[in-house]
Amino acid sequence: MEEKFPLDVSLVEELANQPLLAAYLEMNHLKRLFRQGWLQAGVPREYCESVAEHVFGMTLLAWMVVESGLVADVNRDRVMQMTLVHEIGEIYTGDITPGDGVAVDEKHRREREGVLQVTNRLPNGAEWMALWEEFEAGETNEARLVRQLDRLEMALQAWVYEKQLGMNLEGFFQSAERAVNSPELKDMLKIIGNLR
Repeated sequence: MEEKFPLDVSLVEELANQPLLAAYLEMNHLKRLFRQGWLQAGVPREYCESVAEHVFGMTLLAWMVVESGLVADVNRDRVMQMTLVHEIGEIYTGDITPGDGVAVDEKHRREREGVLQVTNRLPNGAEWMALWEEFEAGETNEARLVRQLDRLEMALQAWVYEKQLGMNLEGFFQSAERAVNSPELKDMLKIIGNLR
């Protein structure tokens, strides 16, 4: 996994008697972990977004989509929390991509262990874990929305990279098209596609 620099576990251990600060320090590592799919596609490191930047973009997009009334029957707070928690497992596993050859079940197992490692420090860690599991299962309205927003945000970032770096990132758009099924979000994806 390529990262700006590795998580200094000794700093986390120094904060062992301050579990909230230790968990924050662990989560903060997502700012230093590159989104590996972009690097694998040839995006230069100096332009490559971090996992935290992706989460930030998703959270803003989720807030705007929910507040605009584009989607119904979702709990805004759960959507926002789920966007913030969905990548926490990558703190310790890194950003595993389909090109890495890791089976889906194994990826889930590794990321779940990473989420537990962080959330076990929190007094309400079981709630964080439940949100992550809900996202992974993709069975609630909130989880289905967040999973689609994950891909829609990826498509938006791919479009930006294509425009700014002169790249062809067709595979990312195809992935988004397979995942986004809400008519409202499909319309947004179509607009992005038409701008390519």
